[in-house]
Amino acid sequence: MPVAQITKKDLMNKGLILTMIMTAVFSLQAGAQELDLLAELDSMQEPKKEFAMASFKGTRLINGHTIEMPAQGEMIFLISHRFGNLKEGYYNFFGLDQASIRLGFEYTPIDRLCVGIGRSVYQKSVDGFLKYQLLKQASGTKNSSPVSVTLFSSVAVNGLKWSEPERTNYFTSRLSYAHQILIARKVNSNLSLQLMPTMIHYNIVKKISESNDVYALGIGGRYKLTKRLSINAEAYPVLNRNSMPAVNGLQPAMNVALGVDIETGGHVFQLHITNAQAMIEKGFIAESTGSAFDGNIYFGFNISRTFNLH
Repeated sequence: MPVAQITKKDLMNKGLILTMIMTAVFSLQAGAQELDLLAELDSMQEPKKEFAMASFKGTRLINGHTIEMPAQGEMIFLISHRFGNLKEGYYNFFGLDQASIRLGFEYTPIDRLCVGIGRSVYQKSVDGFLKYQLLKQASGTKNSSPVSVTLFSSVAVNGLKWSEPERTNYFTSRLSYAHQILIARKVNSNLSLQLMPTMIHYNIVKKISESNDVYALGIGGRYKLTKRLSINAEAYPVLNRNSMPAVNGLQPAMNVALGVDIETGGHVFQLHITNAQAMIEKGFIAESTGSAFDGNIYFGFNISRTFNLH
């Protein structure tokens, strides 16, 4: 029986096959080692920081500001409306025959900084403000903040005619200021809470016994009922009530408010009841003369529309 001859060509083919097999084996080993290395690197990486989003529906809780502001390049047009006192009865159609309005614009030119301006029927006031988002609530990393913090400062100009025009009056006497630290935490997907330490400064008061400064500790919150509906509440207890300026001879009452938010796309409708007809800080915190618990209640609403200017 003849012996099979192994040619040079057969040796080359077998060598090529062996080389391909060894290359495939080494490639699989290298790939496995690379996957193990990537998995090890992923495990060593710090967890990604996750920020709390939409703690509140809009820039207002009810009367006061929230930590929220328009995104960079966006502007909000805000219409705020308060009717008259429900105690006035049917003759004034439970306050609907009267109205106080504020029109305002809020714009965020750069990240975390918002500027705003408004005009109110209340005392024919013009107000301007700045909001700066100092901290954002986040989780997932060691240096994450458990709360969001926004700084707020405003100035308001009283546009009423001087009550005593015969004396020397100064423009600075028309000015008042409000400063707040807005501290909020989104507890869960439904509940958000906010603390609002506040100082209001009047450039002039009528009596020496009255303090130019009013200190309040506002508290408020929001509870989401559905994706587009929530209940809001807020109150502003004043810490130095005995020395705060009187309003028409009356000591101001604590401002309280209760309302609902309804979100519809680019609009947010806020319906509420409150014992304040003013819609600027010095008005609803320091100049609400009737207690809600005595029936001094005003129905009102806020409507906001967001515009993207980019």
